[in-house]
Amino acid sequence: MATADTTAAPAKKDAEDRFGNEERKLAYRMVAPSLLVIALVAVYPIGYAFYLSLNEYSLRVEGLSRFAGLKNYTTAFSSPEFWEAFRTTFLFTGLSVAIELAIGLGMALAMHEAFKGRAILRTTVLVPWAVLTVVTAMLWRGIFEPELGFMNSMLNALGLPGGDTVWLGERGYALGVMVFADVWKTAPFMGLLLLAGLQVIPSDVYEAARVDGANRWQRFLRITLPLLKPAILVALLFRTLDALRIFDLPFVLTQGANGTSTLSLIAYEELTQNRLLGLGSALSVITFVIVMAVSFLYIRFVGGNIRDLAES
Repeated sequence: MATADTTAAPAKKDAEDRFGNEERKLAYRMVAPSLLVIALVAVYPIGYAFYLSLNEYSLRVEGLSRFAGLKNYTTAFSSPEFWEAFRTTFLFTGLSVAIELAIGLGMALAMHEAFKGRAILRTTVLVPWAVLTVVTAMLWRGIFEPELGFMNSMLNALGLPGGDTVWLGERGYALGVMVFADVWKTAPFMGLLLLAGLQVIPSDVYEAARVDGANRWQRFLRITLPLLKPAILVALLFRTLDALRIFDLPFVLTQGANGTSTLSLIAYEELTQNRLLGLGSALSVITFVIVMAVSFLYIRFVGGNIRDLAES
């Protein structure tokens, strides 16, 4: 009898292995169409942009089409405009994401409280996020317009200094307006992500803390923030990658003037205005690599923390 059991065990294992292999093959066949679509809409354009970046190809100079190797990349890295756009992009990202995190956390905490009219508050808070970024840029450009804009009119009416400021025509101010407009639009998105994290925190944890005598501030520091860290890290990842690719706000607000040019904007200018497809493609590839590098750093150094926090 024992011999029969010993013989049956390998046979059973072989059957399970064959069944597992069939399942994996079925999974590959089912995923293959999606992978093909992704390859067509994502991999091919990226590969073609990299190919263009290795060539000199201009729509302005007839017959200029030849292999250039890494010349377009060396041209980009040696350009002062590239490094100014690089600094502006990361400065804008750091300022906007930090402010959005603080405001979004406040929004999430307010929307998480139980009170009459909470549903109306949640709907109202999300309105700016639903507005198109181009419309947002046009709105704030009108508000900061020096002659008839609301900002200068309000400052003059209150007798405060700065009523004659050309907000989008001066360095520093222009970037500040761009950060302000981005925060107004996307802080609700940050708040929505953090609200989702708050809603999965068990309420009995807070009840136990109240019984132990913890006040509101102590419950926030010792319970809310530690348990909200996974949601905070995910929100930071989404917003950081989105801010690094910012294009529409500076394009509509200032056309990149007065210290507001970003990496995506200078790539667009080389591609469409200067018609230098090789250099423009190189700038696009560089922007893509920067975004991917930041993504990798988040996943490598932050992703493990998210998993550890989630498991704990």
